[in-house]
Amino acid sequence: QVQLVESGGGLVQPGGSLRLSCVASGIIFSSYDMAWYRQAPGNQREWVADITVGGGTSYGDSAKGRFTISRDYAKNTVYLQMTSLKPEDTATYYCHADPTGWGIPDYWGQGTQVTVSS
Repeated sequence: QVQLVESGGGLVQPGGSLRLSCVASGIIFSSYDMAWYRQAPGNQREWVADITVGGGTSYGDSAKGRFTISRDYAKNTVYLQMTSLKPEDTATYYCHADPTGWGIPDYWGQGTQVTVSS
């Protein structure tokens, strides 16, 4: 059974930091590019950042310079380090596993809530 389990969300003041984690099980972690998305109420799901199996990273405009994505193969975990948080970063953050091969499904986590508020 495939599971992507996010954690690390919570309430943080503007300017603060959080580190999100996503632990993957039931997949060959090294065969999946990993990504973080977010969705605020009333908005479409937005791509935040991704990291390839080789460690290459990309960031959406909202994340550049503030967020860092990384992965730990020993722990089957992908992280999103978020700094200088703003109220507009408030959203549910989702982990996504995108297979590098053909004909293999992708997977989503259940999400973790991040609220940035004073």
